[in-house]
Amino acid sequence: MSPIAPLGTAMSPQTPSVRISTPDLMAVISAGLLMYRMRSGPEILLAHYGGPYWIKKDKGAWGIPKGQAESGEKSLEDLLQVAKREFEEETSFEPRGDFEYLTTIERSDGKKVHVWVFEGDADLSKFKSNTIVMEWPPRSGRKIEIPEVDKGAFFRLEEAKEKIIPYQLGILATFEEWIKKKVV
Repeated sequence: MSPIAPLGTAMSPQTPSVRISTPDLMAVISAGLLMYRMRSGPEILLAHYGGPYWIKKDKGAWGIPKGQAESGEKSLEDLLQVAKREFEEETSFEPRGDFEYLTTIERSDGKKVHVWVFEGDADLSKFKSNTIVMEWPPRSGRKIEIPEVDKGAFFRLEEAKEKIIPYQLGILATFEEWIKKKVV
């Protein structure tokens, strides 16, 4: 049985940014990668959101590298490619390893995020994100270019729970259960 329902049903993918339509649902689909490394315990790579809104925030200002799918990217295989592409765009690191589907979470606005997990490591001194254009200040009509994320860091699980944006806490809870089974 598939871990998610087919696209076009109420349980549509959350992470990649693909708009799908059903009689009463429009959802954005995103996909992301949770990279971890083992030290004395698992450490998770999180990315700090870029731009003026997030610059002085720390708690709740981090997340896994992820992004929206294009309209033709609908299958789990497509979404894994979206997750890999977005990871590389946001970190400059090419994700390599064995990717295992971890979970799908749904935000309160209906956006869904599909997440894969893999073990890896990175030299964070080489961390570099792509840039995006945003309006700042809000409703000003002024556009600025910012890094999508401005830094990355590895965190032990308990610290990651403090840093991560609240809607992604379910990803960490699922990872915590997953890693317990893997390490045993």
